[in-house]
Amino acid sequence: MFHYKTKGTCSREILFDIEDGMVKEASFVGGCMGNTSGISQLVRNRSVDEIISLLEGIECGSRGTSCPDQLAHALKLYKKNGEEQEKKQEE
Repeated sequence: MFHYKTKGTCSREILFDIEDGMVKEASFVGGCMGNTSGISQLVRNRSVDEIISLLEGIECGSRGTSCPDQLAHALKLYKKNGEEQEKKQEE
């Protein structure tokens, strides 16, 4: 399970599991329950790259970010760092 502390949103953290480049599960701590639950359902079993492409840049009001955008940021960080950690665990 990967953890990402959000910035600039009502949600405080995003938790997600990735297997073979696909998001198996995602959940938000805090935020608007209906919206974050909806996002979690919609991203399940989608590729990391597809989710980033769909969600990156979505804004909530004048915040300059949103819960979906923060998920895209979390997945980009995973791609940068998490894949390397997974490879080390497999060795």
